[in-house]
Amino acid sequence: MHIDYLNKQTSPITIGEKSVGELSKAMLGTGFQGRKLAESIETWTQMLAEKNLTIFLGLSGAMVPGGMRKIIAYLIKKRLIDCLVSTGANIFHDCHEALGRKHYIGSHLVDDGDLFKHGIDRMYDVFAREEEFRNADHLLADFASTLDLSKSYSSREFIHLLGKELAGKGGDRDSITVSAFEHRIPVFIPAICDSSIGIGLLVARRKGNPLIIDQIKDVDEVTQIVENSSKTGVIYIGGGVPKNFIQQTEVITSILGRNIGGHSYAIQYTVDAPHWGGLSGCTLDEAVSWGKISPAAKKVQVFVDATIALPIVVHALHERTKDLMRIRPEFDWDEDKLYMEYK
Repeated sequence: MHIDYLNKQTSPITIGEKSVGELSKAMLGTGFQGRKLAESIETWTQMLAEKNLTIFLGLSGAMVPGGMRKIIAYLIKKRLIDCLVSTGANIFHDCHEALGRKHYIGSHLVDDGDLFKHGIDRMYDVFAREEEFRNADHLLADFASTLDLSKSYSSREFIHLLGKELAGKGGDRDSITVSAFEHRIPVFIPAICDSSIGIGLLVARRKGNPLIIDQIKDVDEVTQIVENSSKTGVIYIGGGVPKNFIQQTEVITSILGRNIGGHSYAIQYTVDAPHWGGLSGCTLDEAVSWGKISPAAKKVQVFVDATIALPIVVHALHERTKDLMRIRPEFDWDEDKLYMEYK
């Protein structure tokens, strides 16, 4: 069988007045990661046009200190995603800013010993006050102590209640946590102890107010979302625990007797390489072998710093989805059971 390998030419980008969306379309005719970035926008747009599709976002890395907080909140408010799975650190830093605290432009070329003397924490070239972080730890401990300590909570339940608390305190409406509460988007933190939220919960425990976060309940709840979904699409910012927490839902559903066949769409923005064998860099093709991604799925993996990719991608989506009337899932949780309907 003859294969025509040369049936489509590259198209060099011309310089002129272009919107971000127009530029991303032009990048489809280029090569390397520029084209992959443009393909990810096309794939995300296709997901949004699908009926009865649930979109998961896995968020890792220091995205909130890196200035991506309002972008994630926008995705929630506009329902360009349906479920967020995050590291605890990103949600903690979001709460920090929701309470009026700040992150500051710094430098990686600095004496870290001197920063320590001045009570300043560094995240590459971003600074923050350690005293303010500790105040937030105690605020979280105090909030946890007000909840019903006779029962356990999934991280989704806890973050929902925390969003309600922040909203009641006049928390910033550009907060991820507040936006998720107001728009009824579930937020899971599958490694909540590995963050300052975990520190706050430990402080509450030492004060005699032990709040139990049931992480197996997390696994059950996120799996129920997949079980109730006609199709699923996944978007990963980085990798780590949020990525596998979402990926493994397809394995769990098959073990429980319902083989959905893997996620139907998959996008990842990562700086990690596959040849080290780690999950954050492993290809989406590799996930097919596990049954986590469908063999027929539309898959786009972009090797790029997410702080470069997200502003471009979401601005392009903003242009393309202004008039979109998306059919999306609505979640109603009754104790341990999820009732879900696409509207």
